Amino acid sequence: MAFYSIKDLEKISGIKAHTIRIWERRYNLIEPQRTTTNIRFYNDDDLKRILNVSILNQNGYKISKIAMMSEVQLRERVIDLCLDTRNTDVQIESLLVAMLEMDENKFTNVLTNSIIKLGFESTVETILFPFLDRIGILWQAGTINPAQEHFISNLIRQKLIVAIDNEMQNFVPKANKNIVFFLPENELHEIGLLFYSLIARKEGYNVVYLGASVPVEDLKVVVDVRGADALFTSFVSARKKEELEQLLIDIVETIPNIPLYMMGLQVREIQPAIPSSCQIISSSKEFKEKISQL
Repeated sequence: MAFYSIKDLEKISGIKAHTIRIWERRYNLIEPQRTTTNIRFYNDDDLKRILNVSILNQNGYKISKIAMMSEVQLRERVIDLCLDTRNTDVQIESLLVAMLEMDENKFTNVLTNSIIKLGFESTVETILFPFLDRIGILWQAGTINPAQEHFISNLIRQKLIVAIDNEMQNFVPKANKNIVFFLPENELHEIGLLFYSLIARKEGYNVVYLGASVPVEDLKVVVDVRGADALFTSFVSARKKEELEQLLIDIVETIPNIPLYMMGLQVREIQPAIPSSCQIISSSKEFKEKISQL
């Protein structure tokens, strides 16, 4: 069982530490344990309860009413809210709880319900990507266990691979164009890459999928042998701005005259200076528009 400071609870739940302390005193919502030096700390059960309380409170439930609910009632109300796919914040909070509990059934239920209501692409972009951004930040800050992040990321990865396999059953090329999908060295987060490779296949483009941690020299070999009309990559792992900018320069100088599409948390957060042949992709719609011009 993991242990969290009150600042950890604040980062994960979005509820201010001051508010959590008030709820403790007035409503006895959670009861922290204390170290021998009298510093309060919390466990997984406390964190899951705070997340559920946050979901209800953000959706109009008064904290005094929430405090009177049993654990069963609390979970039931949260499940009811999860069925409303119009509220993406609830979906994301629920996926956080599923990650903390390592509960595959809960994760699948939330995701499946969203896919039925919103469609696969919209679910990935409006729920899964923001969710992954959030846990990526928490993981880098050391406020969640890497095993929990790996658990949920691999579940999402499995679903994307199944979707790709299904798409390839009836794949008919619509354009004689190759798009090479890769992650640079030390980049291991494939979910965005898998999703956009699926979009490219759906649009009828030939996909050369290289996966994670590909050195620039190896990427050039593949392009020389297979050919490429565009490259696609993603940056999620923490990098310094200068490091990211130099990596982009290395790629476009090693493989010139080929457009490089990119996405990811680091691109949005760092906002690096990018070479003219690089383009940041913010949605599947934008990606479809770009590749249609190849």
